[in-house]
Amino acid sequence: MVRLYSLLIGYVFGMFQTAVIVGKIHGVDIRHAGSGNAGTTNTLRVMGARAGIAVLIGDMLKCVLAVVLTGALFGNSHPELIYLLKIYTAAGCVLGHDFPVFLRFKGGKGIACTVGYLCAFHWSFIPMFLLAFLIPFNLTHYVSLGSLCIYAGFVIQLIVEGQLGVFGMSQAALLEMYLIAVLMAALAFWQHRENIQRLLSGTERKTYLSKKNKVE
Repeated sequence: MVRLYSLLIGYVFGMFQTAVIVGKIHGVDIRHAGSGNAGTTNTLRVMGARAGIAVLIGDMLKCVLAVVLTGALFGNSHPELIYLLKIYTAAGCVLGHDFPVFLRFKGGKGIACTVGYLCAFHWSFIPMFLLAFLIPFNLTHYVSLGSLCIYAGFVIQLIVEGQLGVFGMSQAALLEMYLIAVLMAALAFWQHRENIQRLLSGTERKTYLSKKNKVE
């Protein structure tokens, strides 16, 4: 049951749609503007850098808070499973963000939530996601490519550190954690399937941290 509780904690926090709230403040329904995606990149393009940064921070923070709450609730009673429970919470947060029930299951793509999770999960993942995103983004200006690189790096580093004993869990618990990470990555790639097609065809839209992104 503790796994289910962790998943539900994440889902409840994930349903807090930062992009929708920021959009309303700006008089914009982000679900009907730009790509229609309630996430950081679409907000950046439609409403500018400040709004995009606000959404990024908000979506990261909701996952950080959910993971911290899980640690506070179950850290003492299940210390040997705490990293596993945190990834359940992260998965729930991504599901709540991507498929919020009160918005008819139409949300974002969960990348900012995942970045928030990595920040709260273990400090060693912070350099990885920064490099995994910033290097491909600065070279290509494709947010989608950098986002998918984060997930690839996340899964690889999780497995390597898990097998090195960083998380102090049994092999069965580690395998369960790896499975959830792979499923999260698979969902991210599925959510980005149209972006992947455009990347392959050379038609993916580039993003710049400047006013040229803004949709008139």
